[in-house]
Amino acid sequence: MTAGPQESENDEGGRATVASELTRNGQVIGYRRDDLEINPPYLYPDYLSTRTRAPDRPLVPMPHTLSEVTGPVYGHERLGELDHDLTRQHEGEPIGERIIVHGRLLDGDGRPVRNSLIEIWQANASGRYRHHGDQHPAPLDPNFSGGGRCMTDDEGRYEFITIKPGAYPWKNGPNAWRSRHIHFSLFGPAFATRLVTQMFFPGDPLFFQDPIFNSVRDPKDRERMICRYDHDRTVPEWALGFEYDIVLRGREATPMED
Repeated sequence: MTAGPQESENDEGGRATVASELTRNGQVIGYRRDDLEINPPYLYPDYLSTRTRAPDRPLVPMPHTLSEVTGPVYGHERLGELDHDLTRQHEGEPIGERIIVHGRLLDGDGRPVRNSLIEIWQANASGRYRHHGDQHPAPLDPNFSGGGRCMTDDEGRYEFITIKPGAYPWKNGPNAWRSRHIHFSLFGPAFATRLVTQMFFPGDPLFFQDPIFNSVRDPKDRERMICRYDHDRTVPEWALGFEYDIVLRGREATPMED
């Protein structure tokens, strides 16, 4: 969402300008299609639930319409002052290792995606989500809800302060555990570019048996899902810094979930 389209949509003349910029000879200029080899397949047998939910017929690509490439628009007024800081959303501090997660949101051509909504959700330091569906025997933290959001700035930059999530068991097989991860939802300039992905941490010993991580076929593509320790962003005696740049589309795209 660049500032130009946001401002120009406030009046009829602006809408016509946006429509003109996004069409060519009367045809909508759609987004560049993803490289399908980057993203995990719909059916990955080691990820057991895909056996029942994966489509069994060929997919039919749908053309992009003008409504998809011009909206929706999210504004800063929708965010709370502490939405980006998951460690200060309650009366006390949460238990766990405090971390700073930051990076840039980029389009398929490497340009910053400005004023775009980013949402995250994660387990607490014990590996438990605050959700009725998570009942494994790990403690909940009354000072940690596990959800945050922010807007990117003019350089596409974002930042969250949170707690490093714990690994947790899941019923994908005998003694199956998920690697530590944070879920990201990114809207980009329009809903058609929305990306849901997971950010992993370097050197996790559970990578070898995590089918969600390994469903991304190319090791180089899997590397795009792993954040990088950032000593320059680390705050002495307070929090470790991790950098995670995200590319919405194109051949360098961050692998996404479907």
